[in-house]
Amino acid sequence: MADEESKQGEEAKPNTMQLKVVSQDGTEVFFKCKPDTKLEKLMRAFCQRQGVAMESVRFLFDGNRIRENQTPNELEMEDGDSIDVVVAQVGGTPTTR
Repeated sequence: MADEESKQGEEAKPNTMQLKVVSQDGTEVFFKCKPDTKLEKLMRAFCQRQGVAMESVRFLFDGNRIRENQTPNELEMEDGDSIDVVVAQVGGTPTTR
C-alpha cells in the first residue's frame, strides 16, 4: 500500500529537468523546465536575467542552433545538459581567390 502511495505521488509531481545555460564568458545559469516546454521561455528568461537582447545572442545545443519553438524532448536533451550562448555574428563576405 505504501508503494501505491509513492507511485501516485510521483505521477502527481511534474516531470522537470535542469538545464545549464553557459555564456561565452563562462557565466552559468541553471533553469528547471518541463521536457515539453518551448525553449523560448528559457531563452527569454536568460536574456532578461543577463540584460541582453534575444536578437544579439544565439543558443546552441551540441553545436546546433536552437529555435525558439523547439522543446527539450525534440532535441533529446537530458537532465543536466548544457546550452551554449554566443554573441550573434552578423555579416561576413565569402572570399574568392
